[in-house]
Amino acid sequence: MTHHATSRRRFLRSAGVLLALPLFDSLMPKSVFAAGVTRPRRMLLVSNNLGVLPKPFFPEASGRDYELSPYLAPLAAFRSDFTVFSGLSHPGVAGGHSTENCFLTAARGPTKSGFRNQISLDQLAAEKLGPVTRFPTLNLGVNIDKANRSLAWTRDGVLLPAEDSAPALFERMFVQGDAAAVQRQLKRLEEQGSILDTLLDDTQQVRKRLGRDDKTRLDQYLTSVREIEQRLEMAREWEVRPKPTTTHMPPDDIRDQKLFFEKFDLMLSMAELALESDSTRIVTLMVDAFATPSFRLGDTENSTTGYHDLSHHGQAPDKVRQLEEADHRQMALLKKLLQNLADKQDGDERMLDRTMILFGSNMGDSNTHDNTNLPILMAGGGFRHGQHLAFKRDNNKPLCNLFVTMLQQLGLETDAFGSSTGTLNEINS
Repeated sequence: MTHHATSRRRFLRSAGVLLALPLFDSLMPKSVFAAGVTRPRRMLLVSNNLGVLPKPFFPEASGRDYELSPYLAPLAAFRSDFTVFSGLSHPGVAGGHSTENCFLTAARGPTKSGFRNQISLDQLAAEKLGPVTRFPTLNLGVNIDKANRSLAWTRDGVLLPAEDSAPALFERMFVQGDAAAVQRQLKRLEEQGSILDTLLDDTQQVRKRLGRDDKTRLDQYLTSVREIEQRLEMAREWEVRPKPTTTHMPPDDIRDQKLFFEKFDLMLSMAELALESDSTRIVTLMVDAFATPSFRLGDTENSTTGYHDLSHHGQAPDKVRQLEEADHRQMALLKKLLQNLADKQDGDERMLDRTMILFGSNMGDSNTHDNTNLPILMAGGGFRHGQHLAFKRDNNKPLCNLFVTMLQQLGLETDAFGSSTGTLNEINS
């Protein structure tokens, strides 16, 4: 093991499923990295479900010589590291706040009877990347209503609950259980696997009596079961591998919903830590402003009402002022994130250059429940930034075109996602 790289084609067999092991840095000879192995690309997807005030966010001019808008001005030092988009949305995704769960799925008609969500961008990327990290993705939240809201959705349209506790996330990433705890977890995984084996046996008997349409439904169900089998097998492998170490101290939890921006800052820090430690390469973060009550705006001021009520400002000057303050604080957190990633090296590049950061919202204008002209900013990730790409405000381009471009930047072979009609090659290097 000290002289030869572990073959990537070592396989695990379980219930007829073949799984390729990831390429572990710790099992690779140092000479490989000295020769210049390509470092992985990463993705951080952030959405505030009430968005921002559109007028101070969008620049008036387009192209590369645009003047930074009031909200983008604090990011001036990173002008060449981000692109701001206007005229993007999800076709057929309308209905005000009901669209929040569709930001990364683009599933049409969220207010229609019988609506069913579809796979989200992060989960599709994780499927295509395979089990290269301990956590295929991490789905985080701030003040989030975990039972009803999430950015992450399975292929079957099932909500994946967000983690909103920084200490719990820290423990999952870095705290190694003792031998007894590991064995208990392995036993639980084995028991879950046994249940799935029994389920598969039973369904094969039932299949013989089904009609064509029901067989199709059953096959879709069995596909989901097999995906769970694969995850269980990899969970067993990761359970016996040492977790990464960190010099960071475990974070204190912030339970007070009024400390909205403090919680936002903490979860962004946890996302950074997860990506830096290669615990995962894909993180989603839903900032649930809708569920946020009166919150702290500054050292001595609280908002006069909850975030949702503020968003329906009706041009009331004091409400608009408070929203502008909240939006500026969001942009300050984004600036801090960009600075932190720019200061960290990832091989011979900055971590920012290897990490795509999408900041946006399902709401173009919360005041009017408008789901078009979404506020979208993309930073880092090795794209050709430094521009305002302005598409038609009355005939938006699909936001999924950007999603396809991001998937391709991750190195994935795909040319479609959701409602995409192509890519946004304007940001490709």
